[in-house]
Parts: sequence; structure tokens; C-alpha cells
Amino acid sequence: MESIVPFSVPELTSLKHSPDALYFRGNAELLKRPKISIIGTRHPNQYTRSVTYELAKKLAQSGMVIVSGAAIGVDTIAHQGAGAQNTVAVLPCGIDIRYPVINRDLICSIEQRGLTISQFECGFKAREWSFVVRNEIVVALGDILIVTEADIGSGSMRSVEYALAMGKSIYVLPHRLHESAATRKLMAEGKANVIDDVDLFVERVSERGKQLIEDSPFIAYCRTNPIYDEIVIKFPSDVFEAELSGIIEVRNGRVYVV
Repeated sequence: MESIVPFSVPELTSLKHSPDALYFRGNAELLKRPKISIIGTRHPNQYTRSVTYELAKKLAQSGMVIVSGAAIGVDTIAHQGAGAQNTVAVLPCGIDIRYPVINRDLICSIEQRGLTISQFECGFKAREWSFVVRNEIVVALGDILIVTEADIGSGSMRSVEYALAMGKSIYVLPHRLHESAATRKLMAEGKANVIDDVDLFVERVSERGKQLIEDSPFIAYCRTNPIYDEIVIKFPSDVFEAELSGIIEVRNGRVYVV
């Protein structure tokens, strides 16, 4: 049975059109754990498939939860690598519609052992614009965004725009010439970091995840890079003290942990 969660996910409060409620099936406690968003092309090459699976598996083994959109390609591999019990699938349709059909079994497994969520009412069928809404939530939920392969002008690059606007760190894989032009462009422009050692990357990210678990509610909220006015309302005394102490700083109207 699907459930409705009154809107209370800190990572989504800063969205321009934040949902009032989320529909979900599965273990909502996963939302409280450190999360990594992994996205990419629907047609990954063999190298991307292999490294995406390795990344998702090792990140999950280190205690991270993998967030993706249940689409074919990179999304599917990320969910599979993490294991159903360590993954959150954000759907572009009603929670009762397991889309895409080819991933029906995967989505059912995530419902039973992990978590599927959607802001759309039951019965709502995916539309072109709902994929964009889904992608924004995928990005917002993760502490960082990993794009393992993408073409210029793709949906993944729209997600990158969201990540940049949210102040999220972006990571990509090193690709050969003429492959994954979009992620190579991000590297060239200095907008993304390169994962050139999977084990070292996982070690660093998992350590950051431990810090997130140990954070106070105030600092944990700050790490979601909320709008300054929102955090002043939510933590009026903490925010001014933290700002004076240099623990946080405000850039372009958003709060960042130093």
C-alpha cells in the first residue's frame, strides 16, 4: 500500500516548487541516512556500466544510500549495484505505476526492501515535464551528484544545472575522447571533479557521510544549502552565532557550511 508523507524532508525544502507531500512505498528511514545521487545516460557503454555498478556497490557497502530515477541505463545499474535495501528510486509518475515497465521487477524489489517515492498522485502517468520534476528531486536528495556518462543537451545535463544552482559538488568519470562529451565539458570548465580512484573516492565520501550523521540538526540542515531566510526562521538563534563564528557563510542567498 502507498502512503502519504506530510512534507518533512529537509533536502527538499529549498526547491522552488517544493512538494507539500510525498507518496512512498518502502523504508522511509533511508531518507535520514547520507545519500549520493547517481545519474547518467540511458545507453551507457561497457566501461560506464562496470564503474557505475562498482561505485554504487562500494558506496552502499560504506553506509551510503544511492538515489536515482529508476530509468533504464545508468539509473538501473546504480540501483542494482547498491542493492534494493540501500537505494531510493524517485518516480516520474504515481507511486502505483511502476515505470518504465521494463524495470517493473526492480521497482517492486525496491518497494519491498528500499524506498520508492513520488510527489505525484496515484494514477498519474509520466509526462515530459514530470521527468524534469523527478530529476530535480533526485539531485536535491543527494549530498553530492555523480554523473557517470552523459551527452550534451541530455536530461542529465539539466540535472547538473540543478546541482550547480543548489551548490552541490559534482563528480564524473574520466572518459576517452569522443565519449561522454557532456561530462568531459564539465571537467574542462572546472564544474566537476574527476573520480580517478574509486576506492579513495568512496573512502572520502563515506567519511563525510559519518560527519553528516554526527551533525547537530542545525548543521545537518545547513548542509542542504537552504535559502538564508528559511534557516533564519527555522533556527533563529543558531544561524547568527554560526555566521559570526565562521561555521557557515552565505553566498547568493543560500547557506553553506565552511
